[in-house]
Amino acid sequence: QVQLVESGGGLVQAGGSLRLSCAASGRTFSIYDMAWFRQAPGKERESVAAISRSANRSYYIDSVKGRFTISRDNARNTVYLQMNSLNTEDTAVYYCAAGRLGLSKVGNDYNYWGQGTQVTVSS
Repeated sequence: QVQLVESGGGLVQAGGSLRLSCAASGRTFSIYDMAWFRQAPGKERESVAAISRSANRSYYIDSVKGRFTISRDNARNTVYLQMNSLNTEDTAVYYCAAGRLGLSKVGNDYNYWGQGTQVTVSS
């Protein structure tokens, strides 16, 4: 079992930055690929970024490339999402997820989910 707890969300003006953190319980964090998803009001959940268990591979959806950076610290059992140049379309609840099926963009491929953290970008 892995428990995930996100933090770092909040209200920020357009053009600003936030860093999300996702802390995992347990001693097996390093065997999981980690991902960030988001869900905006009235929209389906979408994949944002993912990082492999050894941090040697990652991917980003096109809309966040060059603005967001995913990273992880296996010694601290934590994955991060640095978000720069935020815009109003980034407003959503952000979730981290853990899985073992590679850098999947499919939510059902992830076994464990956090409770989410709200990110609101004002214009």
